[in-house]
Amino acid sequence: MFFLLWLILLFFCWPLALVALVMIPLLWLLLLPLRILGLAIHAPLVILWTLVLLPFVLLRGPRHTHHYYYAQAYPPPPGYPPPGQYPPPGYGPYRRW
Repeated sequence: MFFLLWLILLFFCWPLALVALVMIPLLWLLLLPLRILGLAIHAPLVILWTLVLLPFVLLRGPRHTHHYYYAQAYPPPPGYPPPGQYPPPGYGPYRRW
């Protein structure tokens, strides 16, 4: 995507495209320390937030299976499964626990 935009810029204003070709890597190098600093600040905050939420996660208890929630959100259509066909009622993705 970036290359396509650069080609369009090259077609309309080739001097600006050549300046961008030189300046973008230099700008990336200048901003690299800020990205590292952001990571160094973000990681401890995420760990702290995880420790704050840990009691709530433990009190919530085990999660149910995906199929239970799927069966609640999308009930089977009338007549599913057709009589005499596999799977019998109560099995498959619509099984309720």
